[in-house]
Amino acid sequence: MSSLQWDHTVHYINDLEQAVQTFTDNGFTAFPGGSHKLWGTHNALSYFGLNYVEFLAVENRELAESADTANLVVKDAVKLLPEHEGFSRVAIRTDDIEQTAALLQQQGLKLSPIMDGRRLNKQGQWIEWRMLTIGGYFQGLVYPFIIQWKGTDGQRQQELKTAGIIRPHPAGAVEVRAAVFSVTDPAATAAHWSQVIGLPFQNHGSAADGSVSLAIGDKAFVFRQGNGEQMQELLLATDAPGLAGRRIRFGQADYVFTAL
Repeated sequence: MSSLQWDHTVHYINDLEQAVQTFTDNGFTAFPGGSHKLWGTHNALSYFGLNYVEFLAVENRELAESADTANLVVKDAVKLLPEHEGFSRVAIRTDDIEQTAALLQQQGLKLSPIMDGRRLNKQGQWIEWRMLTIGGYFQGLVYPFIIQWKGTDGQRQQELKTAGIIRPHPAGAVEVRAAVFSVTDPAATAAHWSQVIGLPFQNHGSAADGSVSLAIGDKAFVFRQGNGEQMQELLLATDAPGLAGRRIRFGQADYVFTAL
């Protein structure tokens, strides 16, 4: 059985420099990532261990609109930007993308082909991965996408630390804890994701606000009553003085900080 972990969160943004500056001003390490030369997009990144935020922007709209790709993350960026700056899909990391694809197909999901992805980083190095996207919706909410990197998690974490990509944040310790999705029917949506993706329940609606959570590694996907049908909050825990209890907003996306 393939192992699934929450890899990263895509946040559509128009101005990467502004996103990096806002994170930097609040004590977080953030930096330009690079360009997706085949897709017309580019990104900036902020790592919290292996889990990270990917700020994604359209760099070349003509190329992005004409790109012959099944990558729904890129297609949605073209459709939603510049008007809608907010969270996109969460990426789930697998150690066996073929097996994960086979299991998802058994659930009747509409999958893209497995695609080879790459971008050129600021050091002139190609960063490469394999990925697939899942088409359609459940009650209006888009599905996650699946990604596989080269090597084991331990190898990749050490490589990223050696390269200075994963490094301490000036503000202090910060950990990603949960993604919060605003949905019409939290119980039904959580049950569906649990069935088709294979994520266990963390609670069955016992939370005070009626939310329902699925566990993914030591983190959670939380489904909360609302009308957005989208991810609205990224919950992070921190020991940074003055940061717990704060909320940073980018467009329609909120970064919410609690005490570590």
